[in-house]
Amino acid sequence: MPVTQNPTTPTSTAPAAQLVHDGSRHADAWWRSAVIYQIYPRSFADHDGDGMGDLVGITSRLPYLRDLGVDAVWLSPFYASPQADAGYDVSDYRAVDPLFGRLEDAKAMVARAHELGLRVIVDLVPNHTSDEHEWFRAALAAAPGSPERERYMFRDGKGPDGSEPPNNWESVFGGRAWTRVTEPDGSPGQWYLHLFDPKQPDLNWELPEVREEFESILRFWLDLGVDGFRVDVAHGLIKEAGLPDWDAELHLLGAGLKGESTDRRPPMWDQDGVHEVYESWRRILNSYNETGDSAGDRIMCAEAWVTPVERAARYVRETEFHQAFNFDFLETHWHADKLREVIRASYAANDSVGAPTTWVLSNHDVVRHASRLGLPIDQPRPNGIGAEDPQPDTELGLRRARAATTLMLALPGGAYIYQGEELGLPDHTTMPDEVRQDPTWERSGHTEKGRDGCRVPMPWEADRPGLGFGPSEQTWLPQPESYRALAADRQAGVPGSTLELYRRMLQVRRELGMGQGSLLLEESTGDVVRMVNDAREARVQVVANLGTDPVDLPDGAQVLVASGDLDGTRVPSDTAVWFTA
Repeated sequence: MPVTQNPTTPTSTAPAAQLVHDGSRHADAWWRSAVIYQIYPRSFADHDGDGMGDLVGITSRLPYLRDLGVDAVWLSPFYASPQADAGYDVSDYRAVDPLFGRLEDAKAMVARAHELGLRVIVDLVPNHTSDEHEWFRAALAAAPGSPERERYMFRDGKGPDGSEPPNNWESVFGGRAWTRVTEPDGSPGQWYLHLFDPKQPDLNWELPEVREEFESILRFWLDLGVDGFRVDVAHGLIKEAGLPDWDAELHLLGAGLKGESTDRRPPMWDQDGVHEVYESWRRILNSYNETGDSAGDRIMCAEAWVTPVERAARYVRETEFHQAFNFDFLETHWHADKLREVIRASYAANDSVGAPTTWVLSNHDVVRHASRLGLPIDQPRPNGIGAEDPQPDTELGLRRARAATTLMLALPGGAYIYQGEELGLPDHTTMPDEVRQDPTWERSGHTEKGRDGCRVPMPWEADRPGLGFGPSEQTWLPQPESYRALAADRQAGVPGSTLELYRRMLQVRRELGMGQGSLLLEESTGDVVRMVNDAREARVQVVANLGTDPVDLPDGAQVLVASGDLDGTRVPSDTAVWFTA
């Protein structure tokens, strides 16, 4: 039911609650409240036994996702690629890499998902291609100043002999962001920009030909039947004119100059010109909707590591993306006051442009929150955890992760779940260094462990080779022994398991219309986050206890969901509860 009371009207759990999001103001388009499950194709399910996940394997496991209760799946890239960055180096955007199958397998997967009532979102990687893309090969064979080189960011070097890179930019993966080429005549030549690996040259998005090519790619996959796109590095396509030097360490989120705060945006991120590109894409998606308007079924979600939240909201204006990941929420430490602040600020920014807030806690680029939340809560998020690093508290991490997800799924808007988090999977934090494959590991000079720990293949069946990942013992990354007890078949139907908690939350969330609800958030400080989701079918109250002392539920509370065991009507530390009264 819509909220009708004054924003400061008292409630039983929130004596000074404020209306921070009015769900009655928004339409019921599916993507505004969808729960979308991220599939990392390499690591979800292996059909042919080569140790690498594939599309046929994914298709075979889609009924599990239907039963979990999600609305859609998002697949990381499965395009043709040399796999220098696990498929985010694309050599052919219209072909499936043989590692994952054939184009016919992609069509069959989309068709099966639709039969099961699941929508399919595919990844799009527009900032860069592979260095094995036909365009880049042509650029290397062509002369400086040629149309072929204009498609990328080729520049002459500095110094009398051009031996210094064009500017001082660093790669996100470590090392400098420029590589010098050898010209066809064998002489040292120009430099090309790669904000990531040298095998991922950045495209020149000022060139109309590049924009036309990606519009054609969009249409190719829409014609195949996909329901939308998650856009990689959406904030990185356009670079500041002149490519000025940048003296801060380069992260996806940018940084202050030499670690200090600054109002200047990094010249490679979040330039205003990106919005023109996405306005064009939104018009294409609208044209595929039955009504031809912006409220249709085909969608885009932005991976835009942008601050402040007001600038991030520009990506989800009505003429651009439908969704954008809420990375501020993902990055927030386990503090009640900080969580209240990010929830309030997120709704204010997104509601101001009429967009849903899209919540997320884990993905293929960050330490899983079951491990992250088992570390000291005030330390920066590590880029991977190795055997010699301080180890997370496994029990504490899972307890907090369950509570964090219970809080997240109580929030109106959309949400993304990363494969395996419904099993409570931690990172593989003791992975041998010699098996690491993330380019960050090598590019950083072995100072950053990278993302392999969160990308380990799924455990499906505890007593089968490879924990049921495929028909053989092979897995492209090793699974930790801890995954055996967390396998899906060990948790299915077991009361209190993390898998059954997720199933219960998604069922209640959908049945009560919590994704479309209005949210009242307590204004007071303290170690407890209290809020009310005034959902379509019920008024759901939420308590998340981040403190050390138990919290009492009010008399008459009817518990719908609890992230952990309760002590009668008392909510223990690091536990979240949904209830009605």
